[in-house]
Amino acid sequence: MARSRVELFEAIRRDARLEGLSIRELAVRHQVHRRTVRQALIDAVPPPRKVYPVREKPAIGPWTEVIDGWLLADKQAPRKQRHTARRVWQRLVAEHGAQLDRVEVMVPQTHPAGAEAEVDFGEFYTWVGSGLVKVWMFVMRLSCSGRAFHIAFGTQAQEAFFEGHVAAFAHFGGVPGRIRYDNLGPAVVRVLKGRDRVESERFVALRSHFGFDTFFCRPGVEGAHEKGGVEGEIGRFRRRHLVPVPKVAGLAELNALIAAGDVADDSRVITGRTVTVGAAFAGEAPMLNPLPANAFDPARQLTVRVDTRSRVGVRQSYYSVPARLVGRRLLVRLTATTVEVFDAGKRVACHQRALGRGIEVLDLDHYLEILKIKPGALPGATALAQAKAAGAFTPTHQGYWDTARRARGDAAGTRALIEVLLAHRTLPVPALLAAMDAAVAAGVLDPQAVIIDARHRASRVADANTTAVIPMPGLARYDRPVPVLTDYDQLLTSSHAAGARA
Repeated sequence: MARSRVELFEAIRRDARLEGLSIRELAVRHQVHRRTVRQALIDAVPPPRKVYPVREKPAIGPWTEVIDGWLLADKQAPRKQRHTARRVWQRLVAEHGAQLDRVEVMVPQTHPAGAEAEVDFGEFYTWVGSGLVKVWMFVMRLSCSGRAFHIAFGTQAQEAFFEGHVAAFAHFGGVPGRIRYDNLGPAVVRVLKGRDRVESERFVALRSHFGFDTFFCRPGVEGAHEKGGVEGEIGRFRRRHLVPVPKVAGLAELNALIAAGDVADDSRVITGRTVTVGAAFAGEAPMLNPLPANAFDPARQLTVRVDTRSRVGVRQSYYSVPARLVGRRLLVRLTATTVEVFDAGKRVACHQRALGRGIEVLDLDHYLEILKIKPGALPGATALAQAKAAGAFTPTHQGYWDTARRARGDAAGTRALIEVLLAHRTLPVPALLAAMDAAVAAGVLDPQAVIIDARHRASRVADANTTAVIPMPGLARYDRPVPVLTDYDQLLTSSHAAGARA
């Protein structure tokens, strides 16, 4: 006969008192949880059982007695002939007319040409070098023709959102009258009741500049069908043009691949239609609103401080600037693909935006003044490794460096290389590379000799490329006669004769 909880507590307390058993041993002996043993040792009266609130059953609440009756009857039925959840639903609908499913009826829509488009972001992966990188695809789809524009970014932040709009409008050659969105963060600051939204100021400026209206879908799954065209387009394009996973060197190559996919899609026919996407767009294009005369800048302006490693931190990645700017606060112009840094209105650095977070993007040129003082830091410099990977630091540079270190020692040889690298700021790369090869071959490794040789080579190339200047009729009024020096010659002759007489 099963013991009551009071009797169980009594047995636990007795064993603990008489035998001195531990909590674990008492739990094993009485086959209860250690929590129950602790409760028994604290108080002989068991605590009241927790009463859970009765959950509402809005769908089957009126039919609970009927269902309970069927399930009780199932106890006498064979196991394979008892009610399943689906059979319960079928009987409720057939025998009692229960409406357990809320079926939302869709109303077919016809979209006038140029009247509407849909926008969304979709994610996918691509191989960049040897790493698998997650990127985001901005998609704008015209609702009438079904023609879509796709572009990949390394982020789905506001600058990418705006840049996608600018590129899409340029691609279509016009602006649709209205665009449908879900509640994307770059556009919506806060979702209010119904379809009311608090929109970001920059998004309002974008909408005002291009002159389109907006329609925001309901949040969550309920609103997904309200822009089903672009939702399906993202998956279709990903399966059609991004399988297998593309292998690219960077975003530029990836977007060239995506642009080729857009061109190929012009020849496809959407199910239920009789003409191609390209032909349908040809009829819709004249109905789009014209592009504004002035351009919209999608970039974001930031102010950042240069750290002690001569870097600025932007969106959890780091970009180098000239070392002389350490500690300064600089202006950053951030786009979806580039990071431009300005000091007092002058651009001091420009980098491709990193794909990911915690990444360093460094330019070796920014550290040359420091490396000239600390030449021992060059061999292990991250900026040098990135320059080699990018092909900016060539085998010619390495050969000159190795030869100079053998002839002059590590420090002096490295300083000679840095002098040549500094000359890249003013001299063309081919001339410097040829001069370094010649210096290594001749054993004349002085950096100034290399720079002079490179300057001569550059001037010879410039002279060879010089062509005759063709006079322009519009500039004839600025022509002046060639100066005549006869009077000056007479003065020189007179002066010479007077000196001879003296």
